This record gives sequence, C-alpha cells and structure tokens, in this order.
Amino acid sequence: MEENSMYDKLLLLPLFQGLCKEDFTNILEKVKLHFQKYPTGHYIARQDDACNSLTFVLQGKVLSESTDKTHHYTLYETLDAPHVIEPYSLFGMHPQYNASYSALSSTHIVTIDKSYVLAELSKYTIFQLNFVNLLCNRTQTFYRRMWNTHIGNTQEKIINFLLLRCATTSGYKKLHARMEDLANLLDDTRINISKVLNDWKQQGLVSLSRREIEIPDMNALLTHNQSTDNI
Repeated sequence: MEENSMYDKLLLLPLFQGLCKEDFTNILEKVKLHFQKYPTGHYIARQDDACNSLTFVLQGKVLSESTDKTHHYTLYETLDAPHVIEPYSLFGMHPQYNASYSALSSTHIVTIDKSYVLAELSKYTIFQLNFVNLLCNRTQTFYRRMWNTHIGNTQEKIINFLLLRCATTSGYKKLHARMEDLANLLDDTRINISKVLNDWKQQGLVSLSRREIEIPDMNALLTHNQSTDNI
C-alpha cells in the first residue's frame, strides 16, 4: 500500500476530518506513525489488553470477537477499512480493549502512541472536537439503547441487544450463545425468541445452527425491522 494512499485514507476517518492540508502535514512531521501489515488470522489486539495507542485500519478486513464470560456469550463482527479500533478505550479508568481483533485478510494498520496523542494531536482544535464528538456520539447512542434493552417486542429486544454491543450497524455479525442465556439477558421466553429467529431465517435474514445466530448483513435486518414497524 502506497504511503500517499495511507495518508488519504487517514483523512477519511472522523478523527481527522476538517483538518487542513497544512495542519495534517505538520502532524505527520511531529507524530510518529507505526505502519504494520498483518497476514490473515493474526491478532492485532486482544480483549483486556491495555490500549496504549490509536489504531487505524487503512486496508483490509478485521474480525472483532467480544466475549462476556459472566453472561456466557460471544459476539463476532467484521469491520471494513477505514476504521478506528476502540478510540474510546484509550483513556478512562480502564483503558483496555473490549474485544479481540484479528485480520480476515491482508490488513494494513497505522498506530499512534498515546503519548503523541496527548503531546501533539491534542494541540489541534479540530482533532479535539472530532475526538470529543466521537466519544459523545457513542455515549449518547449507548445510553439511548440501554433504555430500550427490555422495551418493545421480542424482535426489538434482540435487535437492541445486538446494536448495544456492536461497533457498527452494518455488515456481518454472529452471536454464539445458548437460547436459555439469551432469554435471560432479554427478559423474554425461549419460545418467543425462537419464533422470531425462525421467522428471520425463513426470510433469509439470519442463519441458525447450534448456539449460533449468523447475520450476513445487519443493515438488511434493521431495514426489515423498520418496515415491519411501519405496517
């Protein structure tokens, strides 16, 4: 991947949008960028590891794997470039990754150490605003979905459960969980959940196997849910 192409892709990310070319050039002169290439199957970061840098996926596809040992489920999703991996985990009381990330294809990564974020990037008002907006948008979305977790019909409960835990609202998702555990999490019955899942399966929105729910396209499921709400 050519260096100029990498810089162009960085500018597409929300954290750098609005920066003028001169400011971005100054950043590149002062901030040390670590360029890495990960082959298919290699881990970029692991759940519970310390998050000490901003990590940008500039090319390729990444698999996110998040396990909740308390409630006995694992959520997988694919993330396409360009993407920033958990910028909200860089600061706070627990600066750790909430999921593991591995390369699904040859993947190009750029990382910026936390020290450079504090010493250099924080000098640029546009970057500060972008970072704050990103954190605020996530917090507001998270708060809104938290209130809706156990509200609505079974279909809405399942979708809200997924949205609350997914990094994006599109692309491939897979939930590995026992039906009993999912029913307890949603405060619903196994019968209701099975009925909704089998209905989605008949419409080609999900694939079902033992303890696994695969969603080829989350956006298609959301669109279906919105259309049924309007009926």
